[in-house]
Amino acid sequence: RHCPHTILLRYLSLSLSLSLDLHTDRSRERKLTVAAMREPATENNHNNNNNNNASSSPPPPQALLERLKDYGQEDAFAFWDQLSPDQQHFLVQEIENLDLPRIDRMIRCSFQSHGLPAAAIEPVPESFVSTVEDRKLEDRERWWKMGLKAISDGKLAVLLLSGGQGTRLGSSDPKGCFNIGLPSGKSLFQLQAERILCLQRLAAQSINEGSASIIPIHWYIMTSPFTDETTRKFFEYHKYFGLEADQVTFFSQGTIPCVSKDGRFVMETPYRVAKAPDGNGGVYSALKYSRLLEDMSMRGVKYLDCYGVDNALVRVGDPTFLGYFIDKGVASAAKVVRKAYPQEKVGVFVRRGKGGPVTVVEYSELDQSLASEINQGTGRLRYCWSNVCLHMFTLEFLNQVANGLEKDSIYHLAEKKIPSIHGQTVGYKLEQFIFDAFPYAPSTALFEVLREEEFAPVKNANGSNFDTPDSARLLVLRLHTRWVVAAGGFLTHSVPLYSTGVEVSPLVSYAGENLEAICRGRTFHAPCEITF
Repeated sequence: RHCPHTILLRYLSLSLSLSLDLHTDRSRERKLTVAAMREPATENNHNNNNNNNASSSPPPPQALLERLKDYGQEDAFAFWDQLSPDQQHFLVQEIENLDLPRIDRMIRCSFQSHGLPAAAIEPVPESFVSTVEDRKLEDRERWWKMGLKAISDGKLAVLLLSGGQGTRLGSSDPKGCFNIGLPSGKSLFQLQAERILCLQRLAAQSINEGSASIIPIHWYIMTSPFTDETTRKFFEYHKYFGLEADQVTFFSQGTIPCVSKDGRFVMETPYRVAKAPDGNGGVYSALKYSRLLEDMSMRGVKYLDCYGVDNALVRVGDPTFLGYFIDKGVASAAKVVRKAYPQEKVGVFVRRGKGGPVTVVEYSELDQSLASEINQGTGRLRYCWSNVCLHMFTLEFLNQVANGLEKDSIYHLAEKKIPSIHGQTVGYKLEQFIFDAFPYAPSTALFEVLREEEFAPVKNANGSNFDTPDSARLLVLRLHTRWVVAAGGFLTHSVPLYSTGVEVSPLVSYAGENLEAICRGRTFHAPCEITF
């Protein structure tokens, strides 16, 4: 028999046990419920994070997105939800800075013309070319004087194409900064600046034996976004190589988005469009949009001498070429050298179509059978006049070209591997070339020059087979050695003469003139620089 107290204690113990069990079961149930609620969140964590990002950042500007859709380029915003606010802002600025209607016109016109059959080509008529052997001494002297007169009247400006980096030379600097190893150690920029200084002095002397004031030749230098700042600083550091700072004008060529095979923008990163410079022919639109054609007109400029930076022998503003150009009364002209052999990898001047305009075809476009054809009357190759990027234009014609190229909007499609978010994407860079102007010219004349006197290209690093700093340096030294010997000087040398020579400072002589007083009867030990 149990006493009442014992019965009561057992009852309370049982009740407490039942209560604790019930509490434990409910606790377990709540935990399972919470776990069940959390389980989908864990499985869909990535999706929810994306949704959170999307809800926490604003969508791309609707008006801008609609504009992109109008031109089929809305994929530029494909990664919007994955971008940080700063990256989103950068992308919006990037797209807003693009002239979408103009770029769309470029893409459409270029794709439409790409692959279309071109008109048949013909050799340039002999009457279009002033050859070295047919040039008379009195003509050369007359043209020289005509050119100096135009320079002294302020009618000539010089246009330098200097957008390229020296990547193939093993340098990230602009090509013009490159020192090819001459005794003076001068850069290409300095050699060209000093030729301008010499030319200004010659023009002043031609008027009245040097008593006239010097008229500056204005130098327009086209850079690129990759070379602009470095080029400006290089000139500032070297005090413009003796030129006045206000006679040098820098301007940058443009860039164009790279496109895929179907014409869509290639994205370099999720928030940056891949872009590339628009080729050296971009100079025409750059002059137009920077209003420099108007600047030239205000300065009284009538003629533009245009050349590429990577030629160590370039005769900047050549008075003989300028005089020939004025005498012929043409809108455009080009210096040419004879093609060395049929397979030489150079563009050549041709006539496009029966009686059509003079233009340039690249070596890759010229059929090998045509490249090897001989003109039976002259014994030369029929297609022998090589383009070396030494041109002369009237200012009036440059205005026409800038408007014509803009209206037609046809660019060369260069197939390249383009760095992109997908790795190396095969697509197109859109480029124009300086010689794209010639088909617009109502008249063009060609002026042959000797390769060893005016063409020393600097394109490849030393060790390559051709167009190296070493080969350019030797061409300069050999030419200047001939000048010194012709002026009555003598040379001694401790290494074979074919591998050395003397350098004549451009401040002393522009093209071998006025050296007798310095050289006659004197002996120079090569290699050395002859200065004042």
